Amino acid sequence: MKNNLRILLAIASLALAALACQAVAGGSANTAVPADTVAPDVTTLPLPTQPETSSSNSDVLLDDDFSPGRTQWGTGTDKDSAVEYVDNALNFQVFTKSFIVWTTPNDQDYQNIHMEVTVINNGTDSTTAFGFFCDKQYPIEDSRYYFAITPGGEYAIAKSALAVDDAVLSGNGQWAKSNAIAKNAASYHIGADCGNGKLTLYVDGKPIDSVEDSTYTTGRIALFAWSSKDAKTTNVSFDDFKMTKLP
Repeated sequence: MKNNLRILLAIASLALAALACQAVAGGSANTAVPADTVAPDVTTLPLPTQPETSSSNSDVLLDDDFSPGRTQWGTGTDKDSAVEYVDNALNFQVFTKSFIVWTTPNDQDYQNIHMEVTVINNGTDSTTAFGFFCDKQYPIEDSRYYFAITPGGEYAIAKSALAVDDAVLSGNGQWAKSNAIAKNAASYHIGADCGNGKLTLYVDGKPIDSVEDSTYTTGRIALFAWSSKDAKTTNVSFDDFKMTKLP
């Protein structure tokens, strides 16, 4: 594993009770999860290098096509998962069932943001979940929002907090299905608004759901992939990430 990078590996709790400077930590908790997933553990690695931000537009906070030489996101491989730069994209593989892996580009806090990324489906299970974290708190990093979808058409906008179960804010408090999410597509373009007291999920340019919550107002961001309890293949690649300021 690279010493200047960070990956967080967890079970379905999406909960992390570790300081950023620690090399390894562990724990578990209950969480709201897709119907066919069960609960998880945690590992942390050191922080990544500072990001390469490129923009002629002052509204763009981070723009990354994951091309060679732009390796600011955390990478590493172990028995449970792998996050590596492959074919000009950031590839996530999870080898353990009911396991989540996420990575951050830096240790900066962001406020009132819109994120977009293309997720390439490398033959992954229809129950694999993937998406964004935003407003991830530090050092209490198990407090944050997350946006997730699956190739099976499920989605959730949810909130994690210290020592309590995750709360799904969308879909009447549970994972829901949307006909606007194409089933088992080759790729998905996911977007999320996180700020101004509102959380909105987009897939392929279509608004999927929107909720209001102002528990967190600033924090770190991450990309993640999450295997199900019956996982056979969990393999997705992220490409063309962009983060901009919300109006």
